Amino acid sequence: MTPTHFTFSTAFILGLAGLAFHRTHLLSALLCLEGMMLSLFLALSMWTLELNSPNFASSPMLLLAFSACEAGAGLALLVATARTHGTYHLQSLNLLQC
Repeated sequence: MTPTHFTFSTAFILGLAGLAFHRTHLLSALLCLEGMMLSLFLALSMWTLELNSPNFASSPMLLLAFSACEAGAGLALLVATARTHGTYHLQSLNLLQC
């Protein structure tokens, strides 16, 4: 494993660990998801450069577009949760009460 691949893998694993272990705020969960998507974008970009194939050139941009949509939907949910529940802590959310 090259140091570049190790760096991207470590960034993804750290984002996943942050998402799994720090579940107090919705904003921190969204930031961990964005970190994971950024590491996937960089890894996919490096992979297409290593393959030197024009067939995979649009894959990183497609992933980046989906990441932007995910960020927009996450922030919309954050605002809606803060308005309805008064807080964005994940412990205060209960699916049985909605």
